[in-house]
Amino acid sequence: MYAIVDYKGKQILLEEGKKARVPFLKDAKSGSTITFENVLFLDNGKQKKSGNPFLKDVNLKAKVLSHEKDSKIMVFKQKRRKGHQKKNGYRDNFTMIQIDKLSTSKAKKSAKPKAVKKSTNKTESKTKPKAKKTSTTKTKK
Repeated sequence: MYAIVDYKGKQILLEEGKKARVPFLKDAKSGSTITFENVLFLDNGKQKKSGNPFLKDVNLKAKVLSHEKDSKIMVFKQKRRKGHQKKNGYRDNFTMIQIDKLSTSKAKKSAKPKAVKKSTNKTESKTKPKAKKTSTTKTKK
């Protein structure tokens, strides 16, 4: 059983009972549990479901194992014939998680929607009648 989850703009393949690397979760401590709610695709062995854009009522629970750093990536910039060289190193942070279980909950459906009564009284008017304007004219003497 596996699922594809959207997390921080990245699509991550998560399998039940296996470990996975996700972008760094600074609020989660080691040993805590987190839930992934933005499930894009789900395969439970019998059915394959895809969301539009997400599946409703599907959650993935995972346990945070550790926070680690990735291997170093070297960035080297050079401009030819100028004597300009720049060398940088970069290590990305990530979090190791283990997927515990996949839970689905079905929403309760109501049998009949409630009927709304409309008033059919025609004598009742919502606007007030306008007052008549009286005009006065002046005559010259």
